[in-house]
Amino acid sequence: MTRSATFSPLAHRVFALAMAGVLLTNLGNAIQSVGASWLLTAGGEPADIVALVQTAINLPIMLLALPAGAWADMHNRRRIILTAQTGMLLISLVLAWLALSGNAPAVPVLILTALLACGIACFSPAMGASIGSTVPRAELAAAVALNILIFNTARAVGPAMGGAIVSFGGSTAAFLVNAASYLIAIAIYLRWRPTQDLPQNRRPLGSMIAEGLRHAATTPQIRTILLRALTFTMTGAAAWALMPLVSKDMLHSGSTVYGVLLGSLGAGAVLGAASATFFRARYSAELITRTAGLIYGLACVGVALQPSLGAMVALLVLAGAGWVQALSGFSVAAQLWAPREVVGRIVALASAVTFGGIAFGSWLWGHFAEDYGVASAIMASGAGMVVLPLIGLLLPMPAHEAPQPSA
Repeated sequence: MTRSATFSPLAHRVFALAMAGVLLTNLGNAIQSVGASWLLTAGGEPADIVALVQTAINLPIMLLALPAGAWADMHNRRRIILTAQTGMLLISLVLAWLALSGNAPAVPVLILTALLACGIACFSPAMGASIGSTVPRAELAAAVALNILIFNTARAVGPAMGGAIVSFGGSTAAFLVNAASYLIAIAIYLRWRPTQDLPQNRRPLGSMIAEGLRHAATTPQIRTILLRALTFTMTGAAAWALMPLVSKDMLHSGSTVYGVLLGSLGAGAVLGAASATFFRARYSAELITRTAGLIYGLACVGVALQPSLGAMVALLVLAGAGWVQALSGFSVAAQLWAPREVVGRIVALASAVTFGGIAFGSWLWGHFAEDYGVASAIMASGAGMVVLPLIGLLLPMPAHEAPQPSA
């Protein structure tokens, strides 16, 4: 496979337009999640309820990913993307109205956050499956890595922006900014014209899902990718889920510091995603995954020791870099090991286990933190990540790409 430069896919206009929409969508989502988490934190909700924001963000993606992946293989992907964006715009406006009314109990906030995640669950597989039709195959790995880089750029900038927006305008402002991001993304996707070869004989949804599951179950490499993604995200979810409580309980600070901490994780994620193509060209997938887990785990252990804010920021940058190096590897591997006729479903399945791991991990670590404290939960999560690479002795990550048939 030709080793493409990280940013070379942006020379293709259709891909560049798609990534502009991805950036806006995920930037708005990151700002919204800060608003929702802080709304519950400021309302005095306990740790297990605050952590449920991450569960609400990730669980619907896990549950809907496979049907959404099948839809992406069956229907016009641009239409799916525009429908999802429109639905998320309306939900964001409802959230803003709730926050503005001053009556925003935890349950409605979590339900609306979960509904937003349903939109992302439909958007992401359609977008992921579209990438292969916007760039040559020689640039596909770089394009997938760049998609992840843009996602994590939004995760880096969004929380810091969200913290500032919440500080000046409250959660209502964060929800309105999120709505604006969807509105601009809709305008972009109205001009976007990717190609897609739809199946000649469209089959029932259940049959399409079953085919994707059969392919994953009978392909050892894809099974391994999915298992490694699930264990990695479940074990490491504590830092992402409990960050508002790190600010409130460990550092005795407010939403601005929360935005800085989450932004530090995101900044590290940008560094990890930006260097993913470089490391992929030089090292095996297994070595990258093991090293990333160790870096993330040791950084979490350092954060749990409650150092100064500056030291914590530096540790979180390292953690974010390790986190996204591994997640980038899982996503690229799923894309490149999947035959094109089932790529939407395999990409969706990889998203399902990744976000499902974060969802269940957030729920479990939230309960752990409620019983034993936030610092103990992050310490236990970090220690688990240090030990987790041992799974690679039994189930090593497959080669970067499935062998291509001879011409």
